[in-house]
Amino acid sequence: MSPTPQPLTAERILETTEEVLRRHGPAKATVVDVARALGVSHGSVYRHFRTKAALREAVTKRWLDRTTLLLADIVAEPGTDPAARLRAWLTALFAAKRRKAFDDPELFATYTVLTTETAETVVGEHIAELTGQLTEIVRAGVAAGAFAAEDPATAAGAVFRATDRFHDPHYAGEWEKPGAESDFRAVVDLLLRGLRARD
Repeated sequence: MSPTPQPLTAERILETTEEVLRRHGPAKATVVDVARALGVSHGSVYRHFRTKAALREAVTKRWLDRTTLLLADIVAEPGTDPAARLRAWLTALFAAKRRKAFDDPELFATYTVLTTETAETVVGEHIAELTGQLTEIVRAGVAAGAFAAEDPATAAGAVFRATDRFHDPHYAGEWEKPGAESDFRAVVDLLLRGLRARD
């Protein structure tokens, strides 16, 4: 008796798409390649994702969501000092981006292309989620009297933009250069001093 085939789910398609992208790159990977790797027709893939662009958006979102979920745990930590939480969040973001860039450079290069293609949709949503998390941290800091910010969302956006060099994939080439870690710490220290509530 032959084994029962795994059901074709959106998650299985996304996992396989990631492997196909890793092997072929974004320029050569096709929906037919994904279907072939799954042992199904390309029509079966299109039943879950109506277009190649929709599939690429979904796989990009899945990749970006891994970072968002990791950082959400830091935001949710109860009783953590707001400054320590902000430092931990920024450090985790930098570390996550570095891991993606250097642990799997082929896939990182692929996603750099895909994020450019989906900048207005998936990437915009990802940035909104990240700045939303930062806003929660800043808001908690203001409520605790640790931070002074008239508008936590504006302050969070400023923190995010001020640290671009340490999480925007376009700067990945600088992340392993000597001094990158100390530059990161200096920027975070400066931001925390700027947010600190005055007596």
